[in-house]
Amino acid sequence: MEFEIIKIDGSPAGRKLELSDKIFGIEPNDHAIYLTVKAYLANQRQGTHKTKERSEVRGGGKKPWKQKGRGGARAGTIRSPLWVGGGSIFGPKPRDYSQEIPKKVKRLARKSALSYKVKDEQIIIVEDFNFDEPRTKDFASLLKALKVEGKKVLLLTSQTQKSVFRSGRNIPKVKILEANKASTYEILNNQLLIMQESAVEAVSKTFDEGIEVVQ
Repeated sequence: MEFEIIKIDGSPAGRKLELSDKIFGIEPNDHAIYLTVKAYLANQRQGTHKTKERSEVRGGGKKPWKQKGRGGARAGTIRSPLWVGGGSIFGPKPRDYSQEIPKKVKRLARKSALSYKVKDEQIIIVEDFNFDEPRTKDFASLLKALKVEGKKVLLLTSQTQKSVFRSGRNIPKVKILEANKASTYEILNNQLLIMQESAVEAVSKTFDEGIEVVQ
């Protein structure tokens, strides 16, 4: 399929880019997307949650009062889970939440996400650009020219462009990533996907050349 390229001033560049139907035009697989996004979110969890159990709480080595004769309940330690300051019962322990997804499923999910963006008309391809120095004002002007101000946007570049990244990082709802590092979740978690012309080629190479891709 052919896609029109837009200049950074919002006007047509007068040429079109051929998008591979094998990447941007497949029938999306919702289950592959579900598995991959679920694993991605699970892998973000640190799993460092922890509460102290009865044996780990300081103090309570002495019986607080005698067993009988006080008219109150029996107590063997002030660190009982029933007391304030006592240990937790079945509290959370550190654990690993990470999930493994087969490489083929991750690739299918990423293709499905890109195909959804094309299908839903939520993708814009712009000519390659860079800034001489980081300026948020320049990036804001770019968004205004493309008529995407205030929208949740993901910009994909073909390589690391520090000036572009630093220009857009302070703008709310804007995220900038290298094309081969964008996960399925990040591709879908926006209102509009903006790709530099060279970024399309970079994405295609991750599939055509069998390069390992993220989830």
